[in-house]
Amino acid sequence: MAEQEIYFIETLGGLYRDVQQKKVFPDSKFFVDCIPKGDPVSILKAYEKEKELPAFNLKEFVNANFILPVDSTSAYRSANKPILQHLEELWNELTRQPAVAHGGSLVHLPFPYIVPGGRFREIYYWDSYFTMLGLQVSKRIDIMQNMIDNFAYLIDTFGFIPNGNRTYYLSRSQPPFFTLMVELLAEEKGEDILLKYKAQIEKEYAFWMDGESFVAPGEDHRHVVRLGDGSIMNRYWDDKDTARPEAYREDSHAAEKSNDKELAHRHIRAACESGWDFSSRWFKDGKDMATIQAAHLIPVDLNCLLLHTEEVLQKIYALKKENILVDSFAQKIINRKTAIQKHCWNETNGFYFDYHFIEQTQTNQFTIAAAYPLFFSVAGKQQAAAVAKIIAGKFLLQGGVVTTLNDTGQQWDLPNGWAPLQWMTYRGLKNYGHHTLAGEIKNRWMAANEKVYAATGKMMEKYDVTDTLTKAGGGEYPNQDGFGWSNGVYLKFSQEN
Repeated sequence: MAEQEIYFIETLGGLYRDVQQKKVFPDSKFFVDCIPKGDPVSILKAYEKEKELPAFNLKEFVNANFILPVDSTSAYRSANKPILQHLEELWNELTRQPAVAHGGSLVHLPFPYIVPGGRFREIYYWDSYFTMLGLQVSKRIDIMQNMIDNFAYLIDTFGFIPNGNRTYYLSRSQPPFFTLMVELLAEEKGEDILLKYKAQIEKEYAFWMDGESFVAPGEDHRHVVRLGDGSIMNRYWDDKDTARPEAYREDSHAAEKSNDKELAHRHIRAACESGWDFSSRWFKDGKDMATIQAAHLIPVDLNCLLLHTEEVLQKIYALKKENILVDSFAQKIINRKTAIQKHCWNETNGFYFDYHFIEQTQTNQFTIAAAYPLFFSVAGKQQAAAVAKIIAGKFLLQGGVVTTLNDTGQQWDLPNGWAPLQWMTYRGLKNYGHHTLAGEIKNRWMAANEKVYAATGKMMEKYDVTDTLTKAGGGEYPNQDGFGWSNGVYLKFSQEN
């Protein structure tokens, strides 16, 4: 596999900042996806010289010195095809072939892969699991294998799976779904698949658990937090505390409202690692981005995902007859289940919440992340029944389940619903026998997808579940069509009874 010279577009200094701050392109991500036509140092020198000229035009300079990104799916039309035919054909439109390093921000991958679509021109970590649900239905096991091998390559190269295969994503990951992807492939190719990716699963787990061996009670290190009772739990974290290159203007503006800009950037980046960027879930007051506190929260969904990783590792060690590790992970599993129940379950409300480890108290934000303990069978039967009751009474709307109960203008809040959370909620409820409610979520979500598809010929990134005739909105960019995980979940739902 060819080595890539890592290029960071933010090293263009004044040119990078000026393009972003002066809003040369409506979307901040557009410029950081551009490819320099020549040596970046020479381009920067030319910029510093030419910008002083009276007739200088910044956009023309960028056009002359960079190759602009192209949305290769923008010309694709469904031509009134049935939705299932459209989704099957769309896999080819969303497939990207391996490319040699070209001097831009794209990180080389050795095998073909699926992108979500729209402005998302690269692979994304947690998106890919839900995309693979559909690839499995479509019998595109070859692409599933390629994508998992790409993620294994990223783990081997960087020690973890970045948010996406861009250099500006190399300081953070996304929700750790790698073990679920491997299990999905194992359904098709057998249990030996778990053993094939043993080294990568271990390496990714070590990334998330860095600091476990030395962090003291009441302290934290990167993703690891040791609570006062000695429990080890995890949080979202980004190694940088600056504005994100792909959202430089937006982050700079948001941080201006904070007394500590570096901490504000850290919280923003942590929320991005969660995939829920952005949501009132991360705001102290439940309303305003200025109160973001994501890096101070222990998310219930993240800890369920890492519990699952521990369970898969224990299974692998059992297959390898590594009994000492089997016993070690048995204790880790007990400890994490106990910690999730102790710190995230609220008996009074009958629901799971995130835990603020600085303030040593739960947040008061009701979110559909509470479905994760059901998906991963952490909840007791009565707990699951209590969660199901709240989901039915508060979260289930006309087009599926909403993400939170707050309407803030953020895209991971009311009125929007998202494909991955429909699936996690549906499967979680099915695990505990709540089949009628699960079926209602599936049927309403599919109907919402079908209505928008009939009107537009497109599958969307997210949907307004309060009004299935309205396109979803909110957030720092327009709604995107394509769309990998929506396609995958719809196809998977189409096979569910």
